[in-house]
Amino acid sequence: MKKKISKIGNSHGIIFDSTVMELARLRAGDEVNLEIHSTGAITLTPLDPKRKNAEVSDAIEDVMKRYAQTMQRLA
Repeated sequence: MKKKISKIGNSHGIIFDSTVMELARLRAGDEVNLEIHSTGAITLTPLDPKRKNAEVSDAIEDVMKRYAQTMQRLA
C-alpha cells in the first residue's frame, strides 16, 4: 500500500484511513511500537490494548443474549 508522508505542524506523519485502522485493529489513541530496521524499513506493531470494562461488559451481554437458550441448558 502506497502512502505519502505529509507535513503536520512542525512534524511529519502518515495518515491512516479508516480501512487501514480497522484492518490493523487500531483506534485513535492506541499505542504502537515503532522499530527501524538496519535496511531502513519501519515496522509498527500494535501494543496490547487494554479492553475497557464497558467493552467487555457489552461483549459478554451480547454473547448471553445470542446464546441464552444454551446458557440455560448449561445452568
